[in-house]
Amino acid sequence: MKLLDISEVSQQSGIAASALRHYEEKGLITSLGRRGLKRLFGPEVLDQLSLITLGKTAGFSLDEIKAMFGPDGHPKISRDKLEEKADDLDRQIERLAGLRDMIRHVADCSAPSHMECPKFRKLLRVGGRTRKRKSSTGRVHDLKGW
Repeated sequence: MKLLDISEVSQQSGIAASALRHYEEKGLITSLGRRGLKRLFGPEVLDQLSLITLGKTAGFSLDEIKAMFGPDGHPKISRDKLEEKADDLDRQIERLAGLRDMIRHVADCSAPSHMECPKFRKLLRVGGRTRKRKSSTGRVHDLKGW
């Protein structure tokens, strides 16, 4: 098995060496030794880094991602956690779609000023409440159907 030094891992993964050292400190990856001052990693670290990057992109914290690895460093991902994250992403998509629709309306609105647009005024009222109040179901009000 050919070991990769930290600069090779950084080059092949596109992840800065400082981030690799941070991931090692957090226990997400493990170096197998050193060549001089450079950390050495097994080739499986590239798959681990791909999973870390994917997890971060999906919005998982580094601690949540760490829990996705078994003691052997292989993925051990909870399907329940994935379902929860998919539901969170659905809610984010819904909020962002509402925001996109609002921005398009404001950009195209024929009112002389945004403050004269009834939909924009309604949006301001909804937006003010969104930050402060949750519905009885515990969900934050979103902009969908504003």
